[in-house]
Amino acid sequence: MINFFHRNRQFQSGYFVSKGTFLVVWFFLMISSFSLKGQDPEFSQFYANPLYLNPAFTGTSALSRVAINYRNQWPNHGNTFVTNYLSYDKFVSSMRGGVGLQVMYDVQLNGIISDLNTSFLYAHHFKVNDRLFFSLALEAGYIYKQYKVNELVFPGMIDQNTGEIYGTYILPTENGHKLIPDFSVGVVGQRDNVYFGLAVNHLTQPDESIMKGDNIGRLPVKITLHAGAKSHDFHHGLLSRAYTLSPNLVYQQQGSFRQINLGMYMKEDWLTFGLWYRNNLSMRPNSVVAMFGYQKEKFQFGYSFDYTLSNLAGYGYGSHEISLVFFFGRQHNQVFNRTMQIPQL
Repeated sequence: MINFFHRNRQFQSGYFVSKGTFLVVWFFLMISSFSLKGQDPEFSQFYANPLYLNPAFTGTSALSRVAINYRNQWPNHGNTFVTNYLSYDKFVSSMRGGVGLQVMYDVQLNGIISDLNTSFLYAHHFKVNDRLFFSLALEAGYIYKQYKVNELVFPGMIDQNTGEIYGTYILPTENGHKLIPDFSVGVVGQRDNVYFGLAVNHLTQPDESIMKGDNIGRLPVKITLHAGAKSHDFHHGLLSRAYTLSPNLVYQQQGSFRQINLGMYMKEDWLTFGLWYRNNLSMRPNSVVAMFGYQKEKFQFGYSFDYTLSNLAGYGYGSHEISLVFFFGRQHNQVFNRTMQIPQL
């Protein structure tokens, strides 16, 4: 069994690789010894696509919101892992909550495997008192998964002594694509300038396996815990304007995978800077992430770079991520303070 953690997801069940990426996977085989499980893509700019982090963020912006995200991991090895994301959400006063839609297109191994995830979200907002608010959400959608079966290499086609690929290996594979229902829930809370949340994704553990009758390919439940705070305004002689600090923590668990992210944002007027430390609960850290953001009233831009610190540092130099967020429409009469005090990245 093999397990590829560095991307924060692992290759899917079915025991295959592509011919064009055999050497890449062989490299991972030499450094990995865990069980084979699938995992979700992960973005470093957690709050630039809040609906992906937690569906309970749906409708928590004062204005309607569109988020666009692009992530390219290890670009020096081609389009190994590329993820595109689009979401829309708004507050609906008559429903006392928010509605949203998100679409994610994820490409692995230069297009050998691809996922198209589409889901609809609804979050109901509660005001406990003037200082405490909650949002509870349900997400439902589909995962459309495609495989280029003819370009896959199975273990039976690999010489165990030399590693050479030969012949064919007939297995009862699916027809190259699968459509799978998927469900998630989430809760977000805010007390004064402190915010916190819990999200549980893939409640039914959808089966993504390429082989018929293979239950090993079930996508494990993902649990996300996150919390943060926004400080009062500071002012320092070196800075011309007041600034705020925002410490944050994000913990994620999926199958045997565990990860903790610790970060800090500093916002000064229209600029935001961020620095995150990522560890897969091992002695050696996974990566550090540096971020830069620019915000205006109805527009937000972010760029981040993941610098790899794990054993894969020599192979996967780093990852690039870009985010664009647009706000539009008019602000409704608020039934409570719906604008969550989350960072701008």
